[in-house]
Amino acid sequence: MRRPSSLALLGVAISGTLIAAATASPAAAQPTATPSPHILVTDGMTQPVFSLADAIEERVYVEAPVDTDHDGQRDRVAIDISRPLETSTEGFKVPVIFEQSPYRKDTWDDVPYPSVLVDDLPQNGASDRASLLRSGPQPNPNAAGKANLPGSLDDYYVPRGYAVVLGMSIGTADSDGCPTSGDQAETLGTKAVIDWLNGRAKAYDAAGAPVEATWTTGAVGMTGVSYNGTLPNQVATTGVEGLKTIVPVSAISSWYDYYRANGLVVAPGTFQGEDLDILAQYTAGQVRAQGDCVDELADITAKQDRVTGDYSKFWADRDYRDASDVKASVFVVHGLNDWNVKTENFAGWWDELAKNDVPRKIWLHQGGHGGPGNSASVTLPSGQTWTYKQTENRWFDFWLWNVNNGIMDEPTAVVQREDRNYTTYANWPDQAARDVALKFSATSATATGTLTTGKPPKGQVEQGFVDEGRTITPATLVAGPDTDSPNRLAYLSPALGQNVRISGRPEMRLQMAIENRPDANLTAYLVDYGPTSTTVVTRGWMDPQNRKDAAHTEKLKQGKMYDFTWTMQPKDYIFQTGHRLGVVVFSTDQDYTLLPLGGTELTVSPKGSELRLPVVGGKAVLGF
Repeated sequence: MRRPSSLALLGVAISGTLIAAATASPAAAQPTATPSPHILVTDGMTQPVFSLADAIEERVYVEAPVDTDHDGQRDRVAIDISRPLETSTEGFKVPVIFEQSPYRKDTWDDVPYPSVLVDDLPQNGASDRASLLRSGPQPNPNAAGKANLPGSLDDYYVPRGYAVVLGMSIGTADSDGCPTSGDQAETLGTKAVIDWLNGRAKAYDAAGAPVEATWTTGAVGMTGVSYNGTLPNQVATTGVEGLKTIVPVSAISSWYDYYRANGLVVAPGTFQGEDLDILAQYTAGQVRAQGDCVDELADITAKQDRVTGDYSKFWADRDYRDASDVKASVFVVHGLNDWNVKTENFAGWWDELAKNDVPRKIWLHQGGHGGPGNSASVTLPSGQTWTYKQTENRWFDFWLWNVNNGIMDEPTAVVQREDRNYTTYANWPDQAARDVALKFSATSATATGTLTTGKPPKGQVEQGFVDEGRTITPATLVAGPDTDSPNRLAYLSPALGQNVRISGRPEMRLQMAIENRPDANLTAYLVDYGPTSTTVVTRGWMDPQNRKDAAHTEKLKQGKMYDFTWTMQPKDYIFQTGHRLGVVVFSTDQDYTLLPLGGTELTVSPKGSELRLPVVGGKAVLGF
């Protein structure tokens, strides 16, 4: 992997020994007279030596090269800065930790949501498409879930010799413009802050006087959670000079994969009904959304396309999975059970980073949406134990202060196991993972089928079910897999003779026909069935009309068998000895998809269906 270039430092103290590094790398730095002021480094990590109470705080408005509200004026991005007093009184220059956010203030907490109850799927040409549009206020999960981040960055990092910049995204809070939710305008609005920190953009105070960032080295690290973590991904793809590293937590790398899945309209977990236009209205605030930005927001509604669900230029403009221009290092942090920003968002980004040899590290935890918690800890093969917050601190120190703390020589991947203990791996996904085909088998039209890695028995029969997902929950469909159900199909492995770990993307290959309607939702769950517990390991969805390409809808013939292939959400999971692997196939997913009226009949051909599972150690580990 690429390593950081040398960074000019004004003063560094390591374990009580002061060193100066003008242009030399940390390894070449030599003891010298005590500079003042200076950072203090102990055990490879900066220590809190600067007064937070005396920190300088200021508001600046950075001019961006965009005009999102089309008023003929360049938009300005509002940022708040906190930096050590010494940056002004003694000319001490510091790097910057930068968090941009669309959630700072004045969000529209009760923005009306669209209904997901439809008579028929919109891609079927239903006449009730108006039901997909906003039809008046409805319960909005954003009111509880889309909260601003705690203001702890400055509390922690300013005393350690950093400036902290909290920005407000274009079209939100105190910034100018209209929200564009993930496209190039939002990216450039955020990038402008880094340009200003490096002397390439203009900024002004509240009175309109020009302001320069003379107090910084120009080295910037970005971080944030969720949307705030997505913005670092966006800006990193520009290759902007000065952005040295990013720490995206539960971050999006493709907005299509946040609101769609293989041509199907799929909601982020716990935000059923939300789409990009709803999020844009929420971040804009009601005054903007119903005032100066109404036309811009209407454009998002039209182009996001909740009818076909197809991938389009609109979504391509909000896709960051091209790391060819990325110059910043990346520390990816994500929850393996995050069903809001689903795991393909970190895995797809991680693949691109690896392909382009971007310096990187990954920390995967067993939680959902958000970080692992500052006190989460891992013991390295060396015997050293670090908390997550210390790891983040050391990461920023290495890339922004150029502290030679060895963090890039440590294992690349940290993964929390199911027992909540952390372990390390050389990389992710595990390089020992091999795709193993678990073939479906059924000799009864109604009974639960089986999974096998060998040759299925003779006498295979087709199996059918009827979609009633509008009224039956996924939990009900997953429960009792040994019992027949007219509304789903289940396929089970024998009990495992040893622990089995998967690492990567399961792939569903299903041979199926829709009997009585032009299209249907298509859902598959991978389930861990234990003696006393049932755990949904991962999920996957598809629009059968997008069987060839997420960008193109192609009509189906009713009653005709087709082959459908799609990946489930990436996962790292250990199935315990004595447990059974299960695949549950059904149609409408009450938690994620649109909810059409029931009655759609679907038929599956087990002999043409299988799940390809990334098993660490390959087929031999499964033992069946």
